[in-house]
Amino acid sequence: MIRNLYKKIAAEFTLFTVEFIFVLAIFLACIFGFLYIGAEILEGDKLGIDEKAFAFAHWISSPGMNRFIEVVTFFASQQFITPAALLLIAYFLFIRKHRWHSIRVPVVALGSISLNLVLKYFFDRPRPLMPLVQASGLSFPSGHSMIAASFYGLLIFLVWEHVKPRALRNLLVLLLAFFILLIGFSRIYLRVHFATDVLAGFAAGFLWVILGLWVLRKLEKFSRKEITPVLMEEEDKKTENF
Repeated sequence: MIRNLYKKIAAEFTLFTVEFIFVLAIFLACIFGFLYIGAEILEGDKLGIDEKAFAFAHWISSPGMNRFIEVVTFFASQQFITPAALLLIAYFLFIRKHRWHSIRVPVVALGSISLNLVLKYFFDRPRPLMPLVQASGLSFPSGHSMIAASFYGLLIFLVWEHVKPRALRNLLVLLLAFFILLIGFSRIYLRVHFATDVLAGFAAGFLWVILGLWVLRKLEKFSRKEITPVLMEEEDKKTENF
């Protein structure tokens, strides 16, 4: 029995270590990636990846692909993300009754949108010429890519935390990760963003979701250890006085 307990503890510790290293690697890669691209943009340098990405998108373009890409890009638009986030909040409030998850959704979604606007005005990069669809505002970083990385990144976190069958969990995570990449590519295909806008949007979005989840998890633990016992003690005193 002790041996089984030891094996279980060792397995859990190994899994935690692997997860921590993986998340830390993504976090650091996002920081350095965004800083590098941002520095190049501020200096006015043109990166070869932008033209190569446009050339590849033009090479695979077709009327059918155009329709497919327009559907894909819709799933990171304000028209979709806003009601999707509200439905997710309602689900965690009234069905799963997990108030901290209901807080995570607006923090990640609204925070990502706000941060994107700040970064756009700071870098002040114009959009590419000759877009295939109408687009307004500045270009860097891509708002769709940043929102996709943060919102669907949050879904990846929720799937990893709550979906128990390993095969299903891994499949859902891979599908969501691929969908994030597809949304980013849709912005290049439609010529409303440069490839560097998309990469920077991914980096900023993943940074935001990792930081947001880390801070909220700390607050959740603090609430359980410090605030909840105090509230329960106050309720007990009121009951006794009554």
